[in-house]
Amino acid sequence: MKRATLIVLDSLGVGQMPDAEKFGDVDVDTLGHIVETVPDIHIEHLKDFGMGNIDGVDPAVGCEEDSCILANYGKAREVSNGKDTITGHWELAGLITEVPFVTFHEGFPREFIKKFEEEIGTEVLGNYAASGTEIIKVLGPEHIATGKPIVYTSNDSVFQITAHEEVIPPERLWEICRIARRLLVGEWQVGRVIARPFIGKDGDYTRTANRRDFAVSPPSPTLLDNVKDAGQTVWAVGKIEDIFNKQGVTDAVHTQSNEDGILKTIDLLKEEFGGFIFTNLVDFDAKFGHRRDPVGYARAIEEFDRYLPEIMETMKDEDILVLCADHGNDPTNIGFDHTREYIPVMVYGKSLKQGVDLGVLDSFADIGATIADYLGVKYTGAGKSFLGRIV
Repeated sequence: MKRATLIVLDSLGVGQMPDAEKFGDVDVDTLGHIVETVPDIHIEHLKDFGMGNIDGVDPAVGCEEDSCILANYGKAREVSNGKDTITGHWELAGLITEVPFVTFHEGFPREFIKKFEEEIGTEVLGNYAASGTEIIKVLGPEHIATGKPIVYTSNDSVFQITAHEEVIPPERLWEICRIARRLLVGEWQVGRVIARPFIGKDGDYTRTANRRDFAVSPPSPTLLDNVKDAGQTVWAVGKIEDIFNKQGVTDAVHTQSNEDGILKTIDLLKEEFGGFIFTNLVDFDAKFGHRRDPVGYARAIEEFDRYLPEIMETMKDEDILVLCADHGNDPTNIGFDHTREYIPVMVYGKSLKQGVDLGVLDSFADIGATIADYLGVKYTGAGKSFLGRIV
């Protein structure tokens, strides 16, 4: 039974795309600027995977000798028109987004907000673009005093709703998000509605792991559908189930943290099945990229690096592992949004070649095409398989 595991190191970009300026990004490089900020970063196993040998990546985090590289490595450009989570993940699975999702940088139209308030039975606070951690500092006390949920957005196509868990329990917050998802159609259709519960008091607030994403469904079949239709298992780990709105998923497990996602992936690798494990490690993005914390981001990369040998040891002879990202989120950049960057691509398997420089792949979708090729399933998405170069 062949299996492919795709782990998305959420937002770990490796340098700006040629069209980055069109997306408001100048001189962005998530990994590069993290290494500049934390030059003593310890990622020896990712070095062995060829991360620092990718074209344009700081050679300080690379192997000095080609013979030490265990994986095949390169980077991929994004073809889709966007730099958000759904766009990146969908392209990884073979679906190109040509028309970007609508955004509401100045807040959502009053017509929608009024309809939303009528449906949930209360007024809302906020309705402007903001950092999630900052807006709860500003509006948290009023929310706790009034019970009104806080809504906000960003430069991404999102409608985010945050509430204190003791004021609006997570289950009720998720229900409110489902109402918003039902209403956000047509000219209001955004990519995701996100529940962002928090806890704490007296202005000292912490967001919890009870986040849920309510996304639009992919408009056409993706790699997940192709694998499922072939009778194989598709495990969604972390927020993958939400990103694809359950489409193409046979089994799913949500996670509490990067470490929890890594451990759940290792547990799945110990099981007996054929198919696909699709894991998202969101802390890189949510806790460190958006919060502009390069030191915390470096520590998170080191944590993943420490677990990489265990992942490799748990893999069976017929397993392959792909590490990549879905966009950038340079923690040294201005603002608090994603950045338009190339993503790293590292592919390891006990039966694969080692140290092949894949160069620059034409699309994130080349990853999906390669996984489908390896699993022997009919593939209906975009992209070109590079399997022949590494077997």
